[in-house]
Amino acid sequence: MTATQPPPPPISTWGHIWRTVLVVAISLVGWVQLASWQWEHARWWLFLDLGLGALALALSFWRRRRPVAVAALTALMSSISALSGGPATLALMSLATRRRLPEILPVALLSLACYSALEIVNPTTDEDGFFTGAIIVSVICITTGWGMYIGSRRELLATLRDRADSSESEQSMRLDQARQAERTRIAREMHDVLAHRISMIALHSGAMTFRTDLSADEMRVAAGIIQDNSHLALTELREVLGILRDGPGDANPDLPQPSAEDIAQLIGQARATGLRVLLTDTREAGSVSESTGRTMYRVVQEGLTNARKHAQDTTVSITLTGTPASGIAVELSNPLHLGDSRLQTPASGLGLVGLEERVELAGGTLTHEVTPARAFVLRAWLPWRTIP
Repeated sequence: MTATQPPPPPISTWGHIWRTVLVVAISLVGWVQLASWQWEHARWWLFLDLGLGALALALSFWRRRRPVAVAALTALMSSISALSGGPATLALMSLATRRRLPEILPVALLSLACYSALEIVNPTTDEDGFFTGAIIVSVICITTGWGMYIGSRRELLATLRDRADSSESEQSMRLDQARQAERTRIAREMHDVLAHRISMIALHSGAMTFRTDLSADEMRVAAGIIQDNSHLALTELREVLGILRDGPGDANPDLPQPSAEDIAQLIGQARATGLRVLLTDTREAGSVSESTGRTMYRVVQEGLTNARKHAQDTTVSITLTGTPASGIAVELSNPLHLGDSRLQTPASGLGLVGLEERVELAGGTLTHEVTPARAFVLRAWLPWRTIP
């Protein structure tokens, strides 16, 4: 078996049963007329035929381990045993599934010679030799051709399975890379935020250290600022713990990142490109933290991007709700595209994977679904974290 040819699939119990029944039926069809003559004129031939037929049937169960040997032996037995014709046919077909002409041609010629020899010595045959030879050649050609087709189909299915497995592995690798890239990008974004918090802590603690004229109220205010910034710094630091920062881009922090206040500008840009967007904002008044606002912005941005890629002729509805007690809820929905799907941008799914990673690191949840009304809905929930 070649390195590129897959092993034959295992045969079930039912597979062995129906193959055996078919082989026995083929043997009986070729032997039933000769059996009457053998019983009346040469019983030794009858018992020899039965013995060789049983032996050929037993050898046929080894056709996968020793395909050439079994096919050749059963073909030789068929030269004097009509009952060996069925096992010989099965062995030849099994050999043909390997699709190796140097093996198939000699065994096929041997089978032709052995089948012809049996017809020559068969006393019950009164048909024209040319006609009988044409039938034998046709049977051998059909047997080998069908076997080669089965082998080709097995190889094709194995190739498709390998491609499917490879595609799944590559997709899993791309998802892992997307998650890692998103984590690394979030880590770079947190750099400026943490630096800001720590610098404020250092400033107010230094003032408390060197200023001896501060009143008790001023000391409490400074201590409160230090406490709030320390709490926020630790909260934002927990979002990026475990993230490895590597690559040449880490030395160059990203440009200032957008916040929740930039969502209106983002929607305006989407409308300028022709996308229909409806915004409903019922959030309570109050400023949220930079990381929360940035995550809100990214959720809206990803939803608009998906709509622009896959349903640019629909209307996107955006709903922003939230209170400090219940958190912030962001929902984007748009009907699915009804036109020609060939005109749409192929979906990769990596944007939603990275967005889900970002939302989870921010302490929230992200879900997306296609509703029974054939609308795509993206929902995100984030905890309400305020600026001190």
